[in-house]
Amino acid sequence: MKNKVFQQMNCEKGITSHVLTLKSNLKVRDVLSLIINKKSSAILQWIDKLNNAHLDNIVIVGSYLTGLGIAKLLKPKYENVTIVDIYSHLQELVDKFSINESVTGDDNINFSSNIDLIKTADCVVDTTGLGGISIEQTKSISPKIFIIEDPIAEENDNLLSEKNNIHSRFDAAKAQHKAILKTKGLNTKTSGTMTFTVNVLLESVNYALKKSGVLYAVTDLTFFEGLIFKEKDIPKFLDIINSPAITISTLTSYDLDEIIEGFLDKINSTMIN
Repeated sequence: MKNKVFQQMNCEKGITSHVLTLKSNLKVRDVLSLIINKKSSAILQWIDKLNNAHLDNIVIVGSYLTGLGIAKLLKPKYENVTIVDIYSHLQELVDKFSINESVTGDDNINFSSNIDLIKTADCVVDTTGLGGISIEQTKSISPKIFIIEDPIAEENDNLLSEKNNIHSRFDAAKAQHKAILKTKGLNTKTSGTMTFTVNVLLESVNYALKKSGVLYAVTDLTFFEGLIFKEKDIPKFLDIINSPAITISTLTSYDLDEIIEGFLDKINSTMIN
């Protein structure tokens, strides 16, 4: 019977007959999507518990990357979902980044750069974090639901905590129902989806390196935000994140997906009222 890992992993011979090159089945894109789903599911479940919340106009501020996922998870249930982002080229990211096969809301998500749309929405989801919507802008809205993502994960950096004004924005919003999306679990400084993704990959590499017989372990990382916001090359970004999450050179076989999933399991998203 073949080893289970050889059936699951992408396995190649290394530079000698004694060495294997193993690549995870999970791609960088998959890690991103799984983290996005954790955040988005927490929000959807919280909204679902508000049985009397009939929503005609949902506006999500920020499309990178949590906002994108929230929109696609909400779209199958709510007809009018709009993403607002000052970076208009991110519409291509919204259109082309599929979360997973079970999320069918990829089509017909409205996209706009008009921040004033938050004033007429009955649900506003603010994912802009540090340096996002101002307190004054938040004061101008009175939706049924207001949700804001806390950009701080573990409160382990005083300077970042001092710059974080989401609690003031939360208090300023005049909404019937309000909640803060809090994501933590890997002792990261911030709760950004890309922050968690990079951390999962690096932790997985370090973990794999400690395994017996592993010569080296790598992950195909680059400065993703530079591709998206400086080069504005969405196709290049989408191509790079299709690479295996981690690759190892090893004398024996291991389930790399299991290693990655172990760190993903530590991440949890909760809604705080």
